[in-house]
Amino acid sequence: MKRIAIFAGFAAIVGLTSCAAKSAEKEEVSKYLVTSPVRVDTSFTKEYVSQIRSVRNIEIRAQEKGFLQNIYVDEGQFVKAGQILFRIMPKLYEAELLKAQAEGKAAEIELQNAKTLADKNIVSKNEQAMAQAKLDQANAEIALAKLHLSFTEIRAPFDGTIDRLPKKLGSLIDEGELLTSLSDNSQMFAYFNVSEPEYLDYQTNTKNRGSAEVNLLLANGTFLSKPGKVEVIESEFDSETGNIAFRAIFPNPDRLLKHGETGKVKLTMPMKNALVIPQKATYEIQDKIYVFVVDKNGKLESRNITITGSMPDLYVVSSGLADGDKILLEGVQKVKDDEVIAYEFEKPEEVIAHLRLKAE
Repeated sequence: MKRIAIFAGFAAIVGLTSCAAKSAEKEEVSKYLVTSPVRVDTSFTKEYVSQIRSVRNIEIRAQEKGFLQNIYVDEGQFVKAGQILFRIMPKLYEAELLKAQAEGKAAEIELQNAKTLADKNIVSKNEQAMAQAKLDQANAEIALAKLHLSFTEIRAPFDGTIDRLPKKLGSLIDEGELLTSLSDNSQMFAYFNVSEPEYLDYQTNTKNRGSAEVNLLLANGTFLSKPGKVEVIESEFDSETGNIAFRAIFPNPDRLLKHGETGKVKLTMPMKNALVIPQKATYEIQDKIYVFVVDKNGKLESRNITITGSMPDLYVVSSGLADGDKILLEGVQKVKDDEVIAYEFEKPEEVIAHLRLKAE
C-alpha cells in the first residue's frame, strides 16, 4: 500500500510539473511584440497614375477634295520628314495650273505689246500699267494653282510613326477629312496629377527637395529601362480635384512607348512630420490595408488605414492611426479581431533601426 501511495504521489508531481510547463509554454507563445507609429522627416517614393503622350502627335487631314489615288505607307510604319504619304487625284488641279500658266503667258505678251506702244506714245502709260496688273494677277493665279496641286501630295511634316489608315484606295475624300495620325515617339511625355500638399512639399523643401528624376512603371509590372525627368508643372490647380499636373519626359530610343499608353510614375517626394509604421505590421484584404490596434487591456481591433507612400520596410500613413496607438508588430496572421493577447512593447525608433540594419 505504501508503494502505491508513493507512486501516486510521484505521478501527481509529474502531472503538476507537466501542466505548469505547458502553461508556461502557452504563456510564452501568446506574448506578442507591439509598437507605435512614429513621426519622422523623410522622403518616400510614391506612384502616380500617368497618361503617356508622344512629344508630337498630329492628325493628317486632306487639304483638297478628290479621290484617294495612292497610299504610299502602311499602318505602324516609321516615316521620315518630307516623305510622301498620300496622293489625292490631281488631274483637276493640274488642269487648273495649265490654264493659269496659259493666262499668264497671254498677260505677259499683252504687257510687252502695251510697253512697245507706250514707248511710241501710241497708247498711254495707264494702258501699260493695266497690262502689268493683269500679268501680276495671272502670276498670282499660277501660284494659287501650284499650291492647290501641291495639296494633292500629302507629306510627313516630321519623323514619326503612322497610325491607322481609315480610308482605302479610291475613296472619295472631302476637304479636311482624316487620313491618319502621325506620332513622334522619339521621346514621350508622362502626365500625372499631384495633390496640393505634396506639390508644396516638393517645391518649398529646398534642403531635401523632391527629386526631378522619375521612373516609369509599365502596365506589365516592369520598369522602363531609362529614367525620366520632371520638366514642367502646370500653372493652375484643378478646382474640382485640388490637384496640379506634372509632366515628365522619358527617352524612348526603342520606340517601346506609344501614344495613349498608361503607366505609373514613381516620384521621390519629401515629407515633414510623416507618420510611419513597419510594413510587416500590416495585412491586406481586398486591396485595403489593415493593422491590429491593441487597447490597454490587450484586446485587438482591426483597423483600416490609408497609405500615402512607402519606403524600404516602412509605410507612410495618412489616416486611420494616431501617434499614441499601439499596433501589433508580429503575428498579424496568427490572431483575430477582438482577441485578447499578452504583449511586450518595443519603441518604434528601435524597431525602425532594427529594420534598417536588417535591410543593410
